[in-house]
Amino acid sequence: MKTVILCSGGMDSAVLLWDLLSQGREVLAVGVNYGQKHSRELRAAKELCDRRGVRYQVADLQSLSPFFSGSALTAQDQEVPAGHYTDESMKQTVVPNRNMILVSVAAAWALSEKAETVAYAAHSGDHTIYPDCRPEFVEALSRTLQLADWNSLRLEAPFVQLTKAEICKRGSKLGVPFEVTWSCYRGGEKHCGVCGTCVERREAFELAGVGDPTEYE
Repeated sequence: MKTVILCSGGMDSAVLLWDLLSQGREVLAVGVNYGQKHSRELRAAKELCDRRGVRYQVADLQSLSPFFSGSALTAQDQEVPAGHYTDESMKQTVVPNRNMILVSVAAAWALSEKAETVAYAAHSGDHTIYPDCRPEFVEALSRTLQLADWNSLRLEAPFVQLTKAEICKRGSKLGVPFEVTWSCYRGGEKHCGVCGTCVERREAFELAGVGDPTEYE
C-alpha cells in the first residue's frame, strides 16, 4: 500500500512515519510551510525522512499566511501563549482550517502518485482545542476525499483515539529518534519548555516512562 503522510517533524508524525514503515508500506512525506513561526519543524521532518530513505517534499503556502492572521502561530505581533494545551489561551494557536488545507495538499500529491491513503497524526489530546483533529472531522473528510477523484482515496488518522503518552510509548518501541523531532511553537534553536506543545511533550515522556532527550531553554 502506498501512503502520503503529513510529516510536520513533531513527535506524533514521526511515530506515524515509523509505524507505517513498520507495516511494510511505501510512504511519501509532505511538509507544509504556511508561514508558521516554528518552520524549524520542517528541518526536523527532512532529517527524519532522510534517515528512513523516505521521499520528502515541502509545499510552500506562505502566501496564505494573511488568511491565518488570527493565529499566534503565524501573526508576528501575537505572542505564542505559555501553559497547558487544555487552557483557554491555547485557542490562540488554532490556525483556521489548517488541517483541511494541509490534508488537501497531501491528497493532491497522493492522487498524482496513485496512493491509496493519506495519513496524519491527530490524537485525542488535540480534540478539545483543535476541531480539525476530531474523529468526526476525519470521517467526514475521508468521505469527501473518496469523491474528489476517479481513484478512491482514504484519510487515515490511526492515533485519533490515543493519548500523546501512548504515542510516545509506541515510538519508543519502534526506535523513533525523538531527539530529532521538533514540537515548540515558538521556533528558535531549542525548545522553549513553556508553550503548550512543549508542556505536552514533557508530560508525554513522563507519563510514558520514556527518557526525554529534548534540550530545553
